[in-house]
Amino acid sequence: MCFSFIMPPAMADILDIWAVDSQLASDGSIPVDFLLPTGIYIQLEVPREATISYIKQMLWKQVHNYPMFNLLMEIDSYMFACVNQTAVYEELEDETRRLCDVRPFLPVLKLVTRSCDPGEKLDSKIGVLIGKGLHEFDALKDPEVNEFRIKMRKFSEEKIQSLVGLSWMDWLKQTYPPEHEPSILENLEDKLYGGKLIVAVHFENCQDVFSFQISPNVNPIKINELAIQKRLTIHGKEDEVSPYDYVLQVSGRVEYVFGDHPLIQFQVHVRAGLFHGTELLCKTIVSSEISGKNDHIWNQPLEFDINTCDLPRMARLCFAVYAVLDKVKTKKSTKTIHPCKYQTIRKSGKVHYPVAWVNTMVFDFKGQLRSGDIILHSWSSFPDELEEMLNPMGTVQTNPYTENATALHIKFPENKKQPYYYPPFDKIIEKAAEIASSDSANVSSRGGKKFLAVLKEILDRDPLSQLCENEMDLIWTLRQDCRENFPQSLPKLLLSIKWNKLEDVAQLQALLQIWPKLPPREALELLDFNYPDQYVREYAVDCLRQMSDEELSQYLLQLVQVLKYEPFLDCALSRFLLERALANRRIGQFLFWHLRSEVHIPAVSVQFGVILEAYCRGSVGHMKVLSKQVEALNKLKTLNSLIKLNAMKLNRAKGKEAMHTCLKQNAYREALSDLQSPLNPCVILSELYVEKCKYMDSKMKPLWLVYNNKVFGEDSVGVIFKNGDDLRQDMLTLQMLRLMDLLWKEAGLDLRMLPYGCLATGDRSGLIEVVSTSETIADIQLNSSNVAAAAAFNKDALLNWLKEYNSGDDLDRAIEEFTLSCAGYCVASYVLGIGDRHSDNIMVKKTGQLFHIDFGHILGNFKSKFGIKRERVPFILTYDFIHVIQQGKTGNTEKFGRFRQCCEDAYLILRRHGNLFITLFALMLTAGLPELTSVKDIQYLKDSLALGKSEEEALKQFKQKFDEALRESWTTKVNWMAHTVRKDYRS
Repeated sequence: MCFSFIMPPAMADILDIWAVDSQLASDGSIPVDFLLPTGIYIQLEVPREATISYIKQMLWKQVHNYPMFNLLMEIDSYMFACVNQTAVYEELEDETRRLCDVRPFLPVLKLVTRSCDPGEKLDSKIGVLIGKGLHEFDALKDPEVNEFRIKMRKFSEEKIQSLVGLSWMDWLKQTYPPEHEPSILENLEDKLYGGKLIVAVHFENCQDVFSFQISPNVNPIKINELAIQKRLTIHGKEDEVSPYDYVLQVSGRVEYVFGDHPLIQFQVHVRAGLFHGTELLCKTIVSSEISGKNDHIWNQPLEFDINTCDLPRMARLCFAVYAVLDKVKTKKSTKTIHPCKYQTIRKSGKVHYPVAWVNTMVFDFKGQLRSGDIILHSWSSFPDELEEMLNPMGTVQTNPYTENATALHIKFPENKKQPYYYPPFDKIIEKAAEIASSDSANVSSRGGKKFLAVLKEILDRDPLSQLCENEMDLIWTLRQDCRENFPQSLPKLLLSIKWNKLEDVAQLQALLQIWPKLPPREALELLDFNYPDQYVREYAVDCLRQMSDEELSQYLLQLVQVLKYEPFLDCALSRFLLERALANRRIGQFLFWHLRSEVHIPAVSVQFGVILEAYCRGSVGHMKVLSKQVEALNKLKTLNSLIKLNAMKLNRAKGKEAMHTCLKQNAYREALSDLQSPLNPCVILSELYVEKCKYMDSKMKPLWLVYNNKVFGEDSVGVIFKNGDDLRQDMLTLQMLRLMDLLWKEAGLDLRMLPYGCLATGDRSGLIEVVSTSETIADIQLNSSNVAAAAAFNKDALLNWLKEYNSGDDLDRAIEEFTLSCAGYCVASYVLGIGDRHSDNIMVKKTGQLFHIDFGHILGNFKSKFGIKRERVPFILTYDFIHVIQQGKTGNTEKFGRFRQCCEDAYLILRRHGNLFITLFALMLTAGLPELTSVKDIQYLKDSLALGKSEEEALKQFKQKFDEALRESWTTKVNWMAHTVRKDYRS
């Protein structure tokens, strides 16, 4: 029997704990059905926490009493098999696992002869680890998927083979690269053991410890075959088309949107457009109005105003289906028949409702011109902004949920003789050489000083600035000057080229071969959706190879999101990320979680899934570490679900007691102990302090877990598990804070930032690092006052709290820490537009370090009530903060003046890197964050950094915002008072 479905999460929770199963006996056992190879069926009561080895011994004692026992071999010749949680047949070779950890789909175990095929076992383990059975990829029967998996399997095997025969030293460096720079490591070695670093390795299941010393020592066609001047057309009759024409027949089902509503008379249009990135290659084509009840079929010639030979390699054909309503009686009726938040367009008294969209590439992954019949199952969720009512930035994958998706049936012409391919790279370079040698191309493109000055002014603009037609023509004309004098201008040059003109594209490709390498930070912009060309993206990835592992980790979040812009699986970026991940387990761990946390999204499920599979095959040794983390997170998710259920029935004290009881169970204790932290692989979460664990009061009941970190002998380690909240926006904000800290330090300014760890690990779930020895401003104020309403106005509370834990020189250091960190977070929260700032999401460490938490609102999306903004200040700078900065002395203007200067210096440093921040946010547009959905959202950054203004004007703007924060700080205190009173009331 073959299962082709995935167990729903609710069922997984039940099978995971089995404590709510009605069959669970009072002694903790559960009835399990055993299927023997002799055809005998036996049911036994089995302890849910028993190991597979123990269960097999139990079964063997009973088997003696059943017929045909003499036909069985020795017990060691058999092992159990089951259908696991991902609906995959799994053989339980590791018999030290417990039944509750195996989590079979049903309590049924089959006794099978031991298999000798390690490949099938590895496939099963990978499927469980990545949360997606590999049989799903096989079932697709997609040539591109199959080819990529074969290539990546070979790539992974070569990677593993490269480790064979390495010395211990080389193997250790390759598998566990040092976290520090070599110079730091060398200094450390000089201080240890006379210049030698002793490394002790303890192998699992082995009592010995090995110590050693490290001394510091496809038949492509020719271009001219595509150069026939034919229009790209869409026809309704196949016998009328040439090999360079397209036949497009579309039928759409839209009845599930409007149903049979009696008040509405509607017709359906299909709109089609050709795009290269966001550039429309020619005028969009709209079908005539199509009437019909269920299937809307249109069949008419549509002609695109572009020559087939001029189609760029990464051209995509975008479709949109929309309904045109003639009669809408009332607004109320409109909402009734169309509850979605789709954009509507009114033309000639008619209302156009987008119904569905879908995209496909004009050339396939092999570069072959599309041919034959294809069915495109469309998507119904629309972005806020639509270009020509089309969605070119959307995926080119079709909707896997075909049952309720509008289907477009498209037929491309088939060439009877041979398939047509996009010309190979060497032919494109030949074409460029032909153009360069012609008389018309020999005209010098050098510009004089006047033109160069104009060019520099254009090129210095930020990435959000639009170029007019004349400016683009100037940049293209002076492209040689751009290469020689302004290599960083490459993005603007790429926006200036006419991608619907083969001659220009060929010249660009030739120019790209001699273009200087850009610094990695500048090259990141070339991975944006605006630059889909394959060779441009390969150039960008080559530039990224200059990054150190530490720098790559800084931008890994964006690089994973940018994978969504790649139309094909096998691309330079996916290979680059796999190479670096397989060379450094730290990068590998974060790449794994960034991919796995979104593998449930239909549009990227296959793409992310096959990359995860490739990583696992190339890093089999890392799989056990990651499996331990996955198992622990599954346990936490189940525990969180139980707490949410209990919260409605039990008071907080009893709920906490139930949580502790659950954590003390063997299944939880073992799963949650001795694992590498997903937040930081250098931290080992050794053993839970169960009595210190709790759950928090917010709606999703986050789990607060406290660990003993035995490995380094440090204090306890705290992590928060959230289930039900999307942490990706927090991840992005903390990444920006980390980057700001890095840029400031590069400029010689250390503002003592504290960007704690945060990692999304699944669909609306993840982990947050707990910063030890810290308290919220609200708690500090509340504990210092007997009246909650007055707590927020006690300016001495914060300074007295610091004095409580620091004295003498320590107090001076604590105030210095507070001053610097306060400056850093003031500037950062203003630049990023961080909203919802109240006294419960600003914290202070006992050492004086101030830091912000919870970043649910960014880019100026401040909270409002009844249409009135509740936050009126550009950033938080209250008088109790100033009181600490001035050391409690009202007239200490010197300290406050230094604080203000730090803020101004920090702002100007960030402003000099404004293009980098805009680029990083632009690369996150595909993440689907609620407050980052279009380029308009990024406009806030351009305004806050005053890009386009002089440095003097920008500094003047910031000084005004600083004064405003001071002047309006009383409104902040009023808001804090209301928050503190509500908090005190709840408690």
